[in-house]
Amino acid sequence: MQSTSRFRFMKSRHVARITALHATMNDFQYDRHAHEEYALGVTLAGRQDFFSNGEFHRSPPGSVITLHPDEVHDGHAGGGDALDYVMLYIHPDELDPLIANAMGVQGLQATRLAPTLMKDVPLRDEIIALSRMIEEQETSQIEQEYALYRIAAHLAERAGNFAPNERARRPDSLLERAKDFIHENARYDISLDDISHSAHISKYHFLRAFRTQYGITPHQYVLNCRVNAARRHLENGESVMEAALCCGFSDLSHFNRRFKRIYGMTPRQYQAHIFT
Repeated sequence: MQSTSRFRFMKSRHVARITALHATMNDFQYDRHAHEEYALGVTLAGRQDFFSNGEFHRSPPGSVITLHPDEVHDGHAGGGDALDYVMLYIHPDELDPLIANAMGVQGLQATRLAPTLMKDVPLRDEIIALSRMIEEQETSQIEQEYALYRIAAHLAERAGNFAPNERARRPDSLLERAKDFIHENARYDISLDDISHSAHISKYHFLRAFRTQYGITPHQYVLNCRVNAARRHLENGESVMEAALCCGFSDLSHFNRRFKRIYGMTPRQYQAHIFT
């Protein structure tokens, strides 16, 4: 089968910290990784097979995918046909206040808003609409702000009726402490001993528990945090080399490989998309 994998990232010019992705792929597979943002997507054609929240999922056309910040996932085309989908990456600073306001609460307090995979026609249409607004770059600020509000209001409505499973409600506090340590120190040459010590867990128990809880090894998670941090540097206009060195990558080729396995393109290509 001829390669049809294409990725196009676009930042909203009107609403801060929102990025849209339109991807078509048949021969590419994302490594397991996590984003700092909410990732809200719709499968347009083909089938999207992915791991998230401890389970494997198959998303047919029209399905909505909801990934929460720091939720480990991967993804590839399933069923033999090319996959076509859109995804909105929305930073919690943009979405959380809107959802909390719609729910009439002060904060979300790690509330899970919706199932990972679902059929929801109104939410599907809202995600596609905002994605197209960002892609076409012809709409006004108020149109995009209102589109984001409609998504937040719909998620708030779902959250009031959604009961997450026990795994989602009760993350291991010691492992959460280890994740916080990784986020704060990912740019340094930290060891397993450093991370497990921060959580007051033996190294070998920590290794098993971390992978069981999050579906990713601590080493993969450290690299993931470095890539996410480097992405912010790229979006701020810093060079690829500066982003790599600031975020703990001493080898530029290693940085290029890791970045592409998460975003489908090299750091230089990603920066070209963002500043187009």
